[in-house]
Amino acid sequence: MARVKRGNVARKRRNKILRLARGFRGGNGTLFRTANQRVMKALCNAYRDRRRRKRDFRRLWIARINAAARINGISYSKLMGDLKKADIHINRKMLAQLAISDPKSFTNIIATASK
Repeated sequence: MARVKRGNVARKRRNKILRLARGFRGGNGTLFRTANQRVMKALCNAYRDRRRRKRDFRRLWIARINAAARINGISYSKLMGDLKKADIHINRKMLAQLAISDPKSFTNIIATASK
């Protein structure tokens, strides 16, 4: 059976991995074997963390809303319940942004919701 010379294909495959590993420290960015392991790990982390990011931001928004709500004398859960009863549709991201950038309007929203 004839020998198959994979020079071009193998080099392209290795260079693709090394391009993905650019910026990694030490041998992790220059040596193919370790770079390959680090790239596989990095891609797994990136896949997982794209989903985790959504959870983390929601937790952050809830913490911010809770802190601002407690300054106004109401808990987070009571505030969200009152907003739902008052039929005020504003998402947590916008509420958190209001709580930070415009506390007066946040207080007005709380007052409107608790009426």
